[in-house]
Amino acid sequence: MATGMGEWSETKDATEETQKICDQVKGQVEKQTGKNYGVYTAVKYREIVDEQSFLFKVHVGGEDYIHLMVVQVTGTQVPSPPSLSDVEQHKTGPNPLVPFKI
Repeated sequence: MATGMGEWSETKDATEETQKICDQVKGQVEKQTGKNYGVYTAVKYREIVDEQSFLFKVHVGGEDYIHLMVVQVTGTQVPSPPSLSDVEQHKTGPNPLVPFKI
């Protein structure tokens, strides 16, 4: 699925860097979902490099996963911190990582 000028990458395994991005929006996720996550581990991601848009699959315990849409503005002198665009709850491991909002 494409948005704007960029296209979403293939689904990739999460990295230390993508975990850091997820960690930076954890408070926003918990506020939006009304939950506190003891387990919060990024496992997969997709991105639009030109737009610094990310889609993450995050394991939140047991069989539960959430999908996060995150944007980060980096083309300025002072890059902004990542910002949560939206979250989908009640996902499972097999659910594909499909863009749902931007």
